[in-house]
Amino acid sequence: MAAVYAAAERSLRWEPRCRQQLRHLQDGARIAARLPPRLEGQWVSTGCEVRPGPEFLTRSYLFYANRLFKAFQFYYWDPSCREPSYSLVIKGKLRLRQASWITRGATEADYHLHKVGIVFHSQKAMQEVAFRVNQSSGEGCSGFLPPGRAWAPGALYELLSAKTERDCTAALGFAMHELSLVRVERHHQPLPGLQQSGSSLVEELYLGDIHTDWLERLHYRPTGYQRPLQSAVHHMHPCPACGVIYRADEHHPPILPARAELPVQLSGSWVSTRCEVRPAVLFLTRYFIFHGSNHTWQGYYYHYSDPLCKQPTFTIYASGRYTQGVPSSKVRGGMELAFKVTQARVTPMDQVTVMMLNSSEPGSCGLASSWSAGVEQDITPTNGCLALGIRLPHTEYELFRTEHDPKERSLLYIGERPTDGSSPDRPDKRPTSYQAPLVQCAAASEEFPNYYSLKYVGKEGANGSEELKPLPGALLLLIALQLLRWD
Repeated sequence: MAAVYAAAERSLRWEPRCRQQLRHLQDGARIAARLPPRLEGQWVSTGCEVRPGPEFLTRSYLFYANRLFKAFQFYYWDPSCREPSYSLVIKGKLRLRQASWITRGATEADYHLHKVGIVFHSQKAMQEVAFRVNQSSGEGCSGFLPPGRAWAPGALYELLSAKTERDCTAALGFAMHELSLVRVERHHQPLPGLQQSGSSLVEELYLGDIHTDWLERLHYRPTGYQRPLQSAVHHMHPCPACGVIYRADEHHPPILPARAELPVQLSGSWVSTRCEVRPAVLFLTRYFIFHGSNHTWQGYYYHYSDPLCKQPTFTIYASGRYTQGVPSSKVRGGMELAFKVTQARVTPMDQVTVMMLNSSEPGSCGLASSWSAGVEQDITPTNGCLALGIRLPHTEYELFRTEHDPKERSLLYIGERPTDGSSPDRPDKRPTSYQAPLVQCAAASEEFPNYYSLKYVGKEGANGSEELKPLPGALLLLIALQLLRWD
């Protein structure tokens, strides 16, 4: 595995910060993930989150030793989470089960909701929610709030009660299926400041992802994760939002610190900040180069079979052109662009992927029966690779956003991929939420001009605190044939 990153570093010799970030990802073995996870304590959002819809929210979840939990979800009108709409207070019980056989490194769980209450923060919010709930088909929900009811600041209204068997939450697209998939990671953050030595503990709670299709989210059982919550005690520093959210409740929603909206400036190089997990058992890291002068782009997608991104399976290089962005009318703060993918190359990194590609139909994915580990092939002449879900040429309708994190690093958010594994190849499939952010590791003037492939030299076993044993080859092949998506 170290050899793979060494090859990547050679290709990025003009980009020391990109090289440093790749080394940081290589250090993923330093992340400890306890199985089963320990959830006791309070966990909070680190900033304003965007869910499909879009929905803007922050979260604060408190887990007790007796398996009871109390969760707050604070919803907003704006992408900076400064204009509260309504708050949900959710009470229930959670029982951890066994390690997930679908999503490696995760734990499956069962939950039971006892109560869900809602507090409105404006007359407008009350009217909108009351209209949706009154129109729902839930038993006893038609008279949830009489039309014209005046807003009463601080009043708590019951949406769900296990005791009375009333559930009016469906009208809000509400479900807590995120609790059915759990992972806790621990790592150490170097102390800020050049004069300080040592590190501080950071704990992150990953909960199940939210389906990108509103109609499916009430029934969907997650296989990926949302943006992680962090421990209220052991969180990253600085974190201006953490303390504000920690002190909030349903009557006093957090108002996050004001931030300047940044124009989307894509030029330069951007790389993943962590090993990313997507629905359908995909672990990957991404690396993009955007050339603003001629609106061309290059992308590298490094796929793995494990949640620490230590066991490579295949790499994809893609390139093409993109359009001038326009502000999104649907997602405040977002920029809409169209990306055309015109070329792609694939490098299989393990024998399972080699077997899969060599078993594909002739003419559907590179030269038939000629794939071998570590050897790259151009799949442009075959119009893509059917086995990996790549079609060339094709256009995707994207959503982008940039911001600065508390360390003043530039972050790039790219639209969340459809949960069903399809491509946003129509304007009506354009994302309304975002993937994990990329961090800018080189400005436009530091872009490297040429393409460098990553040659497979061999891989080392993970030697960190979380033992990762390879999955059986037959199972990996079955998963790959059914679920692999490159983008």
